[in-house]
Amino acid sequence: MDIVLIFFLVIVVAFVVGVIAMYNGLVRLRNQVKNAWSQIDVQLKRRHDLIPNLMETAKGYMKHEKETLQGVVEARSKALGAGTVREKSQAEAGLNNAMSQFYLVVENYPDLKANQNFLALQEELTSTENKIAFARQGYNDQVLFFNNKIEMFPSNIIAGMFSFKKSDFFEIEDNSEREVPRVSFS
Repeated sequence: MDIVLIFFLVIVVAFVVGVIAMYNGLVRLRNQVKNAWSQIDVQLKRRHDLIPNLMETAKGYMKHEKETLQGVVEARSKALGAGTVREKSQAEAGLNNAMSQFYLVVENYPDLKANQNFLALQEELTSTENKIAFARQGYNDQVLFFNNKIEMFPSNIIAGMFSFKKSDFFEIEDNSEREVPRVSFS
């Protein structure tokens, strides 16, 4: 009888240790997703800080392009005000489009394209865009791992018991951003 009781206690302790390990693993993964999101946020903040400087540098040259400059400023404001991952993703897509329009207009201003301050800011922004892309990839990798853990047996039982929710991916929602850019020398 003592052996049966000991065996039962070992099974119960192993079960409790397994539940604790799965719970702690889910908490760790959730925190890694939050950390990965904060890495994106850091780069987006850097981008949002660079854009006004770029706009100010361009303003002196682009006197007739107020609409384009205003579009970038408005898109930046929307991006700063976005809260959720989905809202941020949509707002950043709008900012990307506004910046693309801005760079198209810049092509008509050779003096601006030669300005050292503008070139330095443009290089900083390009570097930041690369860091954002890298951070998005890292975030989406963490989300994938976390979401898989929440959906896979047996950790899905623990995730359900403790109300762990799937995280959203940082996705492109504007299909035009998925298209390959066209280069024409005509």
